Amino acid sequence: MPSEQLLIEGRQWLRRVVELHTKSLTLAQHREVLALSGWLALLVGCVEYDTGARHAAESTRQAALSLATEADHAEVAGWAHEMRAWFALTTGDYRGVVAAARAGAETAAHHGVAVQLAAQEAKAWARLGDRRQVEVALDKGRRLLEGMPYPENLDNHFVVDPAKFDFYAMDCYRLVGEDKLARTLAEEVLRAGMDFDGTERSPMRNAEARVTLGVTAAREGDLEQALIMGERALEGDRQSVPSLIMTSRELAAEMRRLYGSEPAAQDYLGRLRSLAEQKPGFMPR
Repeated sequence: MPSEQLLIEGRQWLRRVVELHTKSLTLAQHREVLALSGWLALLVGCVEYDTGARHAAESTRQAALSLATEADHAEVAGWAHEMRAWFALTTGDYRGVVAAARAGAETAAHHGVAVQLAAQEAKAWARLGDRRQVEVALDKGRRLLEGMPYPENLDNHFVVDPAKFDFYAMDCYRLVGEDKLARTLAEEVLRAGMDFDGTERSPMRNAEARVTLGVTAAREGDLEQALIMGERALEGDRQSVPSLIMTSRELAAEMRRLYGSEPAAQDYLGRLRSLAEQKPGFMPR
């Protein structure tokens, strides 16, 4: 559903569940209500960050971590650390990503979130230029994923499936210059992210896959295709603004490096700058 609607409904449900704390509950019920509150706080925090409300998102994330600690719920705590890693990644604090990912992995080593924490760590190492650590983190994530049952509900944001891991690996391989592998994974992300009727099932993943295809096209000398993919990535109604700006500015860097004097490239850079200016704090570097 649209992010604004999801945010309203998520906050409403969070208030309703928090009100249950005033009821007479058994110890087991109290812990369950705390855990449910934690899951809802995680969801609300994710949507807040997607829409550019950074400070609100961090407050909500901290609330989720506090609820997880009180409920002794390792999985919710692990996702709260994963959100910290994501926030750090999109603001350029790559060492902070590694620290958050490792803290989360220590807390929730036997839960699915450990896979995503490994992927976030790999993305940070890719941006730091450490190819060996990228492979170490991706291998760790793959091994964890292979040892876990396939998720029952792929619509649950807080599960990791092979397609989601391909999405993270795509980002890493684009950054370390493995263009052929990055392009193959991007095409697979787009295939998995589309319904049979052409409806986009995963619009935000698809947008980043198009950025990857744009980067690889730019490096191959195909400015027209790079611009087509870059523009399509910016068109969607549903956007994770911080993630989209982070990846799009990597395409922008290739545009400047290879086609800095081309008017069409300058137009794309202007569109990206306008998007960033709408969300202070996420300006392209």
